[in-house]
Amino acid sequence: MTMIRRGYVTGPVLGALWMIVLTVTVSIAMSFATGEAFRPDILMSLLWGAVAGGAMVAFGCSWLVQAAISIVLAVLASSGIGPLLTGTGNTMFAWASGAALLGIGFAVSLTPILEGIIPGAVDRHDFEGGVIRFLTGIGYIFFTAIVLIPFYVMVMTSLKNQSELIQNPLDFSIDVSKGVELFRSYDELFTQFNFGTYLFNSFAISALTVFITLVFAIPGAYAVARLRFRGQAAFSRSILLIYMVPMIVLALPIYIAFSMTGLRNSFVGIVMIYPVTTIPVALYMLQGYFRGLPAEVEEAGLMDGLSRLAVIWKITLPLSLPALASVSLYVFMIAWNEFLLAFMLLDDPTKFTLTRGIASLNSSEVPRQHLMAGSVIATVPIMVLFLGLEKFMTKGLTAGSVKG
Repeated sequence: MTMIRRGYVTGPVLGALWMIVLTVTVSIAMSFATGEAFRPDILMSLLWGAVAGGAMVAFGCSWLVQAAISIVLAVLASSGIGPLLTGTGNTMFAWASGAALLGIGFAVSLTPILEGIIPGAVDRHDFEGGVIRFLTGIGYIFFTAIVLIPFYVMVMTSLKNQSELIQNPLDFSIDVSKGVELFRSYDELFTQFNFGTYLFNSFAISALTVFITLVFAIPGAYAVARLRFRGQAAFSRSILLIYMVPMIVLALPIYIAFSMTGLRNSFVGIVMIYPVTTIPVALYMLQGYFRGLPAEVEEAGLMDGLSRLAVIWKITLPLSLPALASVSLYVFMIAWNEFLLAFMLLDDPTKFTLTRGIASLNSSEVPRQHLMAGSVIATVPIMVLFLGLEKFMTKGLTAGSVKG
């Protein structure tokens, strides 16, 4: 262990391992972006990564050292003896871009990993810090790839035409010279596949689901958090029991009941059943937040002559706006992305939600790029909404875990 914590050992080891990670990442990224062949050379990655890591420990991680290593690695990658190998048919631009990306990316990203690593003995704190930063970097790259690669493939496929997909299904590069013609699939979705109606239906149903959920969840959560009644503790603990029953188990009874009552294939039926799946989680999140509010403020309102409903409206709700925002966002996302009930209960194309409409595109008669374009349309709005209100979402989920 003492030997490993020497800088002249730690630097080359972390450099060699990090070079493998970066080379694989750059190979995948360049292959997707250009449609040309890139692959890592593991032995060369280990060799040149160790050399670069040792150099950065020996000479420091100044910008001059980073620039020198970036240039050397880029030259090596483009010469055929470096860690990144390219196909014989690769263009000069793709070849140079991959080499530059690997060289610059490695030098810049290895610098914070080797922070505190010196040529001599390295104390335990700096050694463990370097290892943790290395593992954190791998985690960032791995989970980012899991999220971005499917989304990238989806977007790139939606921007192609049928002949391009048939000619080379694995080419995810984009010919930007086409201009607005790239978005032909999106235009056809709205003009030929009625996607504007699907968007409106999903938005309206999701908004109504949020409203109905809050109408029932707010007084219910307040009662659990503030009032005293028989069975309160048991009710509080059993709020989420509905999620222990898979929806697929309830699908047949719901289908039969809605068919017999005439609620199948109607907006009323969908708006009735969606809140059943969202009210429990809203109750759980809000009752945790309400318990965290100071009861003295509400008691002062009651002493001033306010009714219990007035206290909720004038005191509790204004103090709970972050929780209400997070619950609304979470419920909206559940309703927007719900598929099973919409697929089971809706048959009329004029009443399809977005997820039900996308399922109708999954056919051999519909070009694949239209399915991908529909998936992008369904994903981007909710992604933008989530990223914009993420802080409220985090607060709400944290508040829901508060133990009363």
